[in-house]
Amino acid sequence: MTAVETPSRPADPRANAASGRPKKSLWALIGNGPIPLLFALVAITVILGLILSDTAFLSSSNLLNIVSQSAPILVMALATVFVITCGEIDLSFAAVVPVAGYVAALTMPEYGWAAGAAVALAVSAAVGLVNGLLTVGLGVPSFIVTLGTMGILDGAARWITNTVTKVVKDPTYIAIFGGGSIGPLSSLVIWAAVLSVLAHVLYKHTAFGRALHATGGNTTAARFSGIRTGRIKITALVLSSLAGGLAGLLYAGRLQSVRFDVGADDLLTVLAAVIIGGTVLAGGRGSIVGAVLGVLLLGVVNNGLVLLGLSIPQQLAFQGGIIIIAVILSAKGRFAELKNILQVRLGTKS
Repeated sequence: MTAVETPSRPADPRANAASGRPKKSLWALIGNGPIPLLFALVAITVILGLILSDTAFLSSSNLLNIVSQSAPILVMALATVFVITCGEIDLSFAAVVPVAGYVAALTMPEYGWAAGAAVALAVSAAVGLVNGLLTVGLGVPSFIVTLGTMGILDGAARWITNTVTKVVKDPTYIAIFGGGSIGPLSSLVIWAAVLSVLAHVLYKHTAFGRALHATGGNTTAARFSGIRTGRIKITALVLSSLAGGLAGLLYAGRLQSVRFDVGADDLLTVLAAVIIGGTVLAGGRGSIVGAVLGVLLLGVVNNGLVLLGLSIPQQLAFQGGIIIIAVILSAKGRFAELKNILQVRLGTKS
């Protein structure tokens, strides 16, 4: 008995390109990375540049100023990618900012700038360690733990100096953490560039980075594969608090003073930049490059809206719209999935 042969379907001529490889759509060529977000950043910059052609918006000095002003946000966003990737959330890193700044400002006059910075970072790391131990050791959700820590730190920032602004005068500290420059690049731009490269290497090309992804993707499977998921989560939360502390040092260096409310609005800005950049809140997947582009996008938009003279409510409305557009442009996978569904429903794809 012979098998009944069924006629084979004719090959799709589109799959037989001269190179022997099937043609790919534009989205397939772009991939799932941050390239769509880069396109959005360039497009928005060009549009704002045309609208603000009578200003110095597109001047190199203003563009570098945008990076400088965004540096503290960027530092915190890099660490936030680590935390979210491993399946946790940190709401307290922005509250570390004024505490670290105050600790450094109060320590420097007697012990010097290096000791002031070291003590501030040590206090910041201690906050992250407490967050990690409570989250991992007691099994309390990190959202709840860091929400409580945020309240404690906010009260501490107000209590340390009774809401009085503390002036920073050490010239070496100011030069290193915000006021100095090497050629046309401010120290803030250098901090942002160096930390971005280090974070990308750590996230994409080390065992720690792979453990972050595995822990956030499936904690149980990661644990059975030998990954110490508890240690990974604690480390990520410590890095997040350290980033908040470093951001506080950068703010203190740039502003040459510390207030209890410095960084008060940074939490939502950082989370928005990270989500725009492609980091999934469910954990297991993220992008350092995407977070960097997300921070720069928000920085460009904020700078442009200020130069346009928009009121605060108008700025917030435009920022919300830009965030939605950026997320849509960066959601390549969702577009492809929607396209496939529509093709099947309409009968144009079997």
